[in-house]
Amino acid sequence: MAYNSKDAYPRPDFVHGNHRWTSLNEGWSILFDDDDVGLKEAWQVNGVPEKVAVTSSSDDSAEALAQRLAAFPELKEKGFKAPKTQRQENVKKPINVPFVFQTPASGVHDNDAHEVLWYERKVVDPREKAEIEAGDRVLARFGAVDYDVTIWASGYQVGQHRGGHVPFDIDITDALSTAQKSAGKGELNLVLRIRDSPHDLAQPRGKQYWAPQPESIFYKPSSGIWQPVWLETVPSTRIADSSNGTVIRSTNISEGLLEARVAILGRRAGHGYSVEIEGSLHGLSVAKIKEDLPGDKDYVSVNLGLALSDEQKSNAPQSVAQEAPYYSTDCWRGNLALWSPDYPSLYDLAVRLYDAQGKLVDEVETYTGFRHLDWSRGDRTFRINGKPLFQALVLDQGYWPDTGLTPPSPDSLRRDIVLSKQMGFNGCRKHQKVEDPVFLYWADRLGYLVWGEMANAYEYNEDYAERFTQEWLEAVKRDINHPSVVTWTPVKESWAYPNLKDNVDQRNHIRSLYYLTKTLDPTRPVNDNCGWEHVITDLSTFHDYSDAPELSKTCATLEGILGKKLGDRDFFVGPVALKDGRKDEGTKHRTGAPVICSEFGGVNIAPGKQAEKGERDWGYTTASDPKDLLRRLEALMRAVVGAGHICGFVYTQLSDIEQEVNGLYSFDRREKIPATEVSKLIEAAAKTYYDSLKET
Repeated sequence: MAYNSKDAYPRPDFVHGNHRWTSLNEGWSILFDDDDVGLKEAWQVNGVPEKVAVTSSSDDSAEALAQRLAAFPELKEKGFKAPKTQRQENVKKPINVPFVFQTPASGVHDNDAHEVLWYERKVVDPREKAEIEAGDRVLARFGAVDYDVTIWASGYQVGQHRGGHVPFDIDITDALSTAQKSAGKGELNLVLRIRDSPHDLAQPRGKQYWAPQPESIFYKPSSGIWQPVWLETVPSTRIADSSNGTVIRSTNISEGLLEARVAILGRRAGHGYSVEIEGSLHGLSVAKIKEDLPGDKDYVSVNLGLALSDEQKSNAPQSVAQEAPYYSTDCWRGNLALWSPDYPSLYDLAVRLYDAQGKLVDEVETYTGFRHLDWSRGDRTFRINGKPLFQALVLDQGYWPDTGLTPPSPDSLRRDIVLSKQMGFNGCRKHQKVEDPVFLYWADRLGYLVWGEMANAYEYNEDYAERFTQEWLEAVKRDINHPSVVTWTPVKESWAYPNLKDNVDQRNHIRSLYYLTKTLDPTRPVNDNCGWEHVITDLSTFHDYSDAPELSKTCATLEGILGKKLGDRDFFVGPVALKDGRKDEGTKHRTGAPVICSEFGGVNIAPGKQAEKGERDWGYTTASDPKDLLRRLEALMRAVVGAGHICGFVYTQLSDIEQEVNGLYSFDRREKIPATEVSKLIEAAAKTYYDSLKET
C-alpha cells in the first residue's frame, strides 16, 4: 500500500513558496537488530546487511517489567507473557513508509517485538546548480519517528532525535557535498537506527500496548517512521516554523491585531534583514507591514491590524459575505472576521524575508484565525469570542485498520472530521496522540475544535520526567498557531503518576508542565490531568462510564460531580504532609470554573450472532441493537447536561479500534447508527445547556 502524498506537501499549514521538496516515502528497507549488533558491526558505515543471525530470545524479565504497571491492576490479572522469538535470522525487507512494520500497509506486517530497527535508502542531492552556488541547504524532514533515532549519511552521523510524536529536521547538505567531492556525485546512503523499547514503561507510548496481545483499551504498538518523510531545499537564511520559534497570535479581537513573533534560522552575523507580513481575506489584501530584524536577536515582533476598512468591506468578494454574513456578530467583531466552529474564517498570511538590499530571501504562505477564548469569568462558562460555547466533542484516537496510527492517506484525516461533524460534534479530544499536522489544517478550515494531547507513559521516574517534558513542549510548539486548538491536555487519568495521592514529586512535575505550557501559550486553558486527581488546572474535567441512571445522579449536583472517581480516586489532590517535613496543600475546584465531562459513553452493540463477536471485543456498556444504542446515547447525554452544571462533554468514541468496539462508526468508518439521528441528540443537549444559561 502506497501513502498517496507525492503531490501533497506534508505541511500545508506552513508552505515555503520558494522551497522545492521531494517525498522520501518510497525506497526504504528495514532490518530488525534483535541482538543489537549493528553499531558494533558498523552498519552505519558499511551499510545495513541483507540478513543477520538471531541468537537471543525474549526472557521473563519483560514479564517483570510489565507487571510493574500499578495503574492497571485489571490488566495484570490477565497475565502478561513475554514474546518468545523462535526465528534464527532476520532478513532485510522493503517497507512502505510511513507505515510501521506492525501494520499490513507496511508490506512487512510483523507483530513480534523488535526493539532496534535499521532503516536504509539512497538519497540524491535534489539541488540544481544555481541552488548549490547560492549556498542553499538540504533538509531531511521527518514528521514523526517512534522513538529514539540516530541518522547517518554515508557513514557520517548527521543527527539524532528522541520523541515518537513530534517532527524534526536533519541538515544533510555537508554530507552531500562531501559525497560529490569524493565520489563525483551527490548521492548518499541514509541510515537510521531506531530504538523503541516494547517494555520501557517510562517511555511515552499512549495506547501502544507493551504486551504481545492487545487488551482492553490498548492497541498494537507502533515503531519507527509513522509520519511522512521528505527532502526540502531551503535558503541558508530562512523563516522558521513554529517548532523553531515563529508564533502567530490572533487573540486580540477587540483591536483586530495580529501579534506575531517571526523567527529566522541561519541568520548571518553582521547582516541586516527585514520581515514583511501581508494579510488578506478571500484574496483581498487587507494590510501589510515590514519590520527590521533587531541586530541582537534572531526574531522580530510584528503587529498588524487586520480589521477591514469600510471601503474594503464594501469591495470584498461576494464569497466573504456568503461564508460569514456581515450582519452576524458570530462572524464579525466590527470589521474583523472571526474564527469559530460555525464560521471558520481564515486570513491568509504571506510572510517574507528580505536581505539588506531588499532582495527577497524566503517567503511563507500560512494563515490565521481570529478567536479569543475565555474560561475564567467565574460563571462555569467556556467562551469563544465573548459568547458561551458548548463543546460537544468526541474522543478521537486516530487509528485505522490496516495502517495503525498513520492515516491511509492525508485525506483520511479530513474525512474523519467530516464524519464527526455529520454526527453533530463540533470538535474532538485527540486522544493519547499528537496527530499529523494535516488534521489540524483541516480542523482550522472546516471549523472543528481540538484538544491537544500527548501520548503518556505508565511509570514515573527521572527518565520519564525528562522525556515527557521535552516531547510535550515540542508538541505545543508545533501546534501553537492553529486556531482550532482550544485546550492543552498533557496528562490523562494519572498515567505515569500512580501516587499523586501522597507523592509531592509527581505533583510538582504536573505543576511544571502546567506552568511551562502557560509560559509558551497563556491564551489557552490547560487541563492538567484529564479525568481526576487534578493538581493545577483551568478546567474541572472528569470521566464517568456509568450507565445513564447512575450518571444522571452524579451530574445532578456539583457535589456529586466533584466526588470520588474510578478506583476511589479524588477529583482534586488533597493536602499531604511528608515525613521529611515537606507539605503540599493540594488543590480544589475553583469556584465558577468550567466543568466538562471529558469521557463518557463507550457503548458497544451486542453482536447479532455469536459468530460475529471477537473473543476480546468489548465496550464499557452494551446495547442490544442500533436502536438501543441510540436510546442509550440520548439518555447519557441528558444525564450529563440535564442539571445545568456541565458546559461540554467528550463522548467515547468516534470509531471502533481493534478489540474496543464502542465507536459510533466501525473501524472502517461505517455508520452504526444514522448520523442525522445522533446530530439531533447533540443539538438537543446543546439547547439544554444554552437554555440553562438563560435561567441564571
